[in-house]
Amino acid sequence: MRHTPFAPTRRLLLAGGALTAGLMLAPRMAAAQAQANLARVDDLIARMTIEEKAGQLNLQNDPFRWRPEGVNPGDALDTNQEQTAADIRAGRIGALFNGVGAKTTRFVQELAVRESRLGIPLLFAADVIHGLKTTFPVPLGEAASWDLDLAERTARAAAVEAGAAGVHQTYAPMVDVGRDQRWGRVVEGAGEDVLLNNLFAAARTKGFQGDDLKHWSSLLATAKHFAAYGAAEAGLDYNTTDMSERELRSVYLPPFKAAIDAGALSIMSAFNDLNGVPTSGNRWLLTDLLHGEWGFAGFVVSDYTSEQELIAHGYARDDRDAARIALMAGVDMSMKSGIYMAHIPDLVRSGEVPVERVDEAVRRVLMTKAALGLFENPYRGSDVRLEARVTGSREHLALAREAGRKSIVMVKNDGGLLPLPKTGKRYALIGPFGDDRVDLFGPWSIFKDPDLAVSLEQGLRAALGDGSSLTVVKGSNVEAPLEGGIEAAVIAASQADVVLLAVGESQNMSAEAQSRVDIGIPEPQLALAEAVAATGKPVVVLLRNGRAMELSGAVKDARAILVTWFLGSETGNSVADILFGDHSPSGRLPVSFPHFSGQSPFYYAHKSTGRPAASRNEGFKAQFRETGNDALYPFGHGLTYAPVQYSPVRLSSPTMAWNGEISASVTLTNTGQRPAEEVVQLYIRDRVASITQPVRLLKGFRRVTVPAGGSVEVSIPLKFEDLLFLGVDLQPTVEPGEFDVWLAPNAQAGEPVRFTLTR
Repeated sequence: MRHTPFAPTRRLLLAGGALTAGLMLAPRMAAAQAQANLARVDDLIARMTIEEKAGQLNLQNDPFRWRPEGVNPGDALDTNQEQTAADIRAGRIGALFNGVGAKTTRFVQELAVRESRLGIPLLFAADVIHGLKTTFPVPLGEAASWDLDLAERTARAAAVEAGAAGVHQTYAPMVDVGRDQRWGRVVEGAGEDVLLNNLFAAARTKGFQGDDLKHWSSLLATAKHFAAYGAAEAGLDYNTTDMSERELRSVYLPPFKAAIDAGALSIMSAFNDLNGVPTSGNRWLLTDLLHGEWGFAGFVVSDYTSEQELIAHGYARDDRDAARIALMAGVDMSMKSGIYMAHIPDLVRSGEVPVERVDEAVRRVLMTKAALGLFENPYRGSDVRLEARVTGSREHLALAREAGRKSIVMVKNDGGLLPLPKTGKRYALIGPFGDDRVDLFGPWSIFKDPDLAVSLEQGLRAALGDGSSLTVVKGSNVEAPLEGGIEAAVIAASQADVVLLAVGESQNMSAEAQSRVDIGIPEPQLALAEAVAATGKPVVVLLRNGRAMELSGAVKDARAILVTWFLGSETGNSVADILFGDHSPSGRLPVSFPHFSGQSPFYYAHKSTGRPAASRNEGFKAQFRETGNDALYPFGHGLTYAPVQYSPVRLSSPTMAWNGEISASVTLTNTGQRPAEEVVQLYIRDRVASITQPVRLLKGFRRVTVPAGGSVEVSIPLKFEDLLFLGVDLQPTVEPGEFDVWLAPNAQAGEPVRFTLTR
């Protein structure tokens, strides 16, 4: 990676018609307002002391408003309110995070607006990842909906609740591509595919920010973690990342660009180092690429103390050195460590940091505050009655239920066991998640309202009709046996017509700092599953998970499997909607399920080797001794309650002209008795290229409803731009030749057709 010396510049802020477009801080802001904001900001900067400038770049915990305990390392609720108030009055703090609540918002903001010398409002931020009080499915689960409108609507609802609670900025969306399921933070993103990540990054950004940044319900979106954090070695959180610039630009950077193009106004730097340079000290990444090449004019915030961690990386000598390196690299705001406030003034006085670089960072932060309308309305989010009205509203809970059922993926349904009848059956709900009202929210649901939780038991009981019964037995804990649990489970299973086995991960097993060497179901739950299966009763697995998992034994062999992720507040109702057939399953996997943990990292868009294995047990071919290379459940897989057959794919032309376009078409036929919602996926493969290409690559998809007994024709365009890849010179290119095209229900299905690109 290139590293160039610092050169003070205000290129992105200079005059003419480029001002509004260059700032990109409010897409609909009039040029006159942008000029006024810039004038105000520059006037403030001219009057600020170096200590006050450093203060605007200092982000600290909010000790005044409600926040949960233990969100971050060393986090506690007894932060010194008196000291924080004094720092705000003195202009030594510019932003607070992870405090919520309208009741105290005005009091805290008045410390800055009325009691500090310059009256600059505070920026309030929070980890609003998949809802505030109303909790929606975890991002990976929601990505299984393949429904961009849904993602925008849930982000909008989260912004409404958070905005009413006095939050201006969210540390979301996470747009890291996750191809190693051992990594605990896979749960926070949109899975393994670049296109799906791009689309969800844009949808969530638009949802959080809304149509008017100055509205109380708009949250500043923060795309994270920049960059390549999802490719940490061995899937180990915080670990190093080493890759070619081509891989970085082809896979891990595009979702960030998609978020920025959708209007994201903040970027969070990552914990990992990238090719030997920690990302929170990487000038090529944070300045040359982000601001120079991409023209981003928002601000960069460090992840929690990541700029201070340059010391542990062996990249900085001490706090002072770390502050210098991070600031010069392009980190504008320091989260929690306090090293900017402690060292920037002296670094400027000594000449080690140009004051122009400090002014640049301050200008980015203040222009963002201006774009949010905080100078005109610093007390947005302080209306207690509004907060009470929108938080946990019926509309938001209905949306959570819809999002939950659309996120569920039915990966197996042997013999058409599902849907289950509501009447006349005895059901046994067995497993550690049957009556659970804690783990259903999922990780990063730190502001959840426990009173809004609908457990599996509650949802199923509410749905069951006359003549049906439900027995609930825990059977085991998540990671430890339960005394007498298996015995009780076997009795319950023996007396039931159908067993509903609720197994998987707790929310603490699939989260930050929760990388796993074994992505299987914990042994106590596997033992429970084997004992229950031995009764001979049909088993439906309700899998709770935040990653693709290794399924084995009785869990893998169950008659039916629903991947239910962590669905949030309305979990029980969402599962019941699918289980009993009020709604058909429509989710599709955003990650590939391997056969074994040891196959990680595992993803569909891999490249071919020189010795690809066409079948199992071929000698001297690229495959493991224990398994083939196909997924247990591939990316894009998901079943419905009606079988849908695909005709052979038809192309509008056997050739595509240079800069041209063709379309691929397929006829879907529903041979069942119910309508089916199908997600038709378009994949391509460039058969011969100067840079080797993936064996398949998603280029589009279309969601359609196929009526019972009917047929639907689906056409998806394929454009010249869809064929581009980064060439030898790292520039987008494409070469004449043959391409394979699939229209298929998943990344492993279908027969390709071929066309030729001509110049």
